[in-house]
Amino acid sequence: MKKFLKELSKRFQKKVVRIDKRVRFVVSALLLGALMLFSTFFYFDKWYIFLPLLIIMTYLVTYFSLAEGIEELGWFGLFVMPIAVSASFYLVYFLFPGRWLTRIPFIIFYEISIYAMIVCSNIFNVGVEKNLGLYRAAFSINFLYQAIVSFLIFNLVFALKANFIINGAISGVIGIILGLNLFWTIRLKRHLEVEVKNYSILLGLVMFELALLASFLPLATPVYALFLTGGYYSLAGLIYNHMDEKLFIETIREYVAVFGFVLLITYLSLSW
Repeated sequence: MKKFLKELSKRFQKKVVRIDKRVRFVVSALLLGALMLFSTFFYFDKWYIFLPLLIIMTYLVTYFSLAEGIEELGWFGLFVMPIAVSASFYLVYFLFPGRWLTRIPFIIFYEISIYAMIVCSNIFNVGVEKNLGLYRAAFSINFLYQAIVSFLIFNLVFALKANFIINGAISGVIGIILGLNLFWTIRLKRHLEVEVKNYSILLGLVMFELALLASFLPLATPVYALFLTGGYYSLAGLIYNHMDEKLFIETIREYVAVFGFVLLITYLSLSW
């Protein structure tokens, strides 16, 4: 079976590589945009159909876009953010009114986002040297969308008004998954480094604790999401700069200032 799948993959790649990559990127974004648009015409009680379908389709079209050169850990790392964007956008859409006025901008932003994530995955896949601006831009965009995705997911988690254990568990898992992706892109190794795994677990543990703490605070749902996103962004930023040997005093001040500002907003939003 394994040999059959490899042979099938090779044949698929030979055919796909004849298509210009930019064309593949656009086609992939349009296909996923059409599927996302179609899913918005159904109520959220059909999530068990559309969520798995979107995840599978995102994986397939991302593979279609990248096709060649995917090896070992790349089968995980290169697909995390496109899937996370598709899943989080679908889940959060139902918090908004189901009107064309919100549907059209939402689909456009989703297509732009999924296109950007596929392009970033392609840059990581081809192994661009870190001293090139292309890699730095891809890394920054990837990190930015991690913040967006985390905000959307945390917003949904607290909107469900679940108990503090569920809030903490989901937040911790999200922290680990996003951390694995972010820290892997620093060196783009074919295997999972112990340092990447350990820092991802640490990040997930802190997110678990922050979610537990937030669950006992009287806050509006968007403020919960902002608090956890600020925590993720600041801690993940400090860790990746440390791993990249660029953790200077100015960098520490920047991330501490960001989290301090978020804490201030959170404190001012408390409704005792």
